[in-house]
Amino acid sequence: MARPVWSGTLSFGLLNIPVSLMSGERRTDISFRMLDARNNAPIKYERINAETGEEVPWKEIVKAFEYDKGSYVVLEPEDIKSAAPESHDAIEVEGFIDADAIGPQYFEKPYVLVPAKKAEKGYVLLREALQKTGKIGVARVVIRTRESLCAVMPQGHALLLMMMRYPQELVDVNEYNIPEGDRADYRITPKELEFSEQLIETMSTKWKPGDYQDEFRERLQKVIKERMEAHGVVKRHEEEHEAGEGAATNVVDFMSLLQQSIERNKRTPAKKKATEASSKAAKKPARKAAKAPAKKSAAKTARRKSA
Repeated sequence: MARPVWSGTLSFGLLNIPVSLMSGERRTDISFRMLDARNNAPIKYERINAETGEEVPWKEIVKAFEYDKGSYVVLEPEDIKSAAPESHDAIEVEGFIDADAIGPQYFEKPYVLVPAKKAEKGYVLLREALQKTGKIGVARVVIRTRESLCAVMPQGHALLLMMMRYPQELVDVNEYNIPEGDRADYRITPKELEFSEQLIETMSTKWKPGDYQDEFRERLQKVIKERMEAHGVVKRHEEEHEAGEGAATNVVDFMSLLQQSIERNKRTPAKKKATEASSKAAKKPARKAAKAPAKKSAAKTARRKSA
């Protein structure tokens, strides 16, 4: 079973919905390994020092930014962590906008939001509200140390989280030679435009995703199968991972939270201090309990020596 990419809460206003982030795509690309033609042994990629030619162990590798050709500034892990956001366990919706207000170039990768146990009500509530209003939620999510812009949108019975690109990541189309002006500037006649519209109408159809297949991949798979039958196969071992279950939630008064969210018009405040206090309190008894077995084992050793 698939493992969640991330687990936390989906929050808007004062409502928090425990969810898991599951991959919404399946890679079907056929990957190849590089082999030595002399004995068909796999070729390894090693970390080699450019000056000494020696292999570098992982513990000696550091991250650096090349600010000029051949000039670097080394960054410590603490430097990168200091730039990362504090919130790692929440998808915080910052606002709701019209679904057709974002261009397709901003959307990058789909994920499926799966509610935790006893969180179905809040999940369905947000889904239905988005469908009724025709809105999508723009939010931010932190996966590992990377903060990403994302959009929460309904799709059938599910809520999808679409990873988005920041505007700085997009190339302005004006940087390219795009034809501008009226069609008359390009000698397009009314008859040509009319025929083009008719052709589009005759080719118009309903969107059926099942009608489109990766034909190149299918042909390549056929070639691979023939080679396997002719020259033998290579066994592959797969590891199965169980998906962790999200934490259960208590019964929530959604009407009260919604009214408070509308009045306050702000996100749920983080409960960082309460979490740190509870974690410290949980650690203290564990240390005391760890000392008890040590005393018993020492007493047993003394008895054995005296015997």
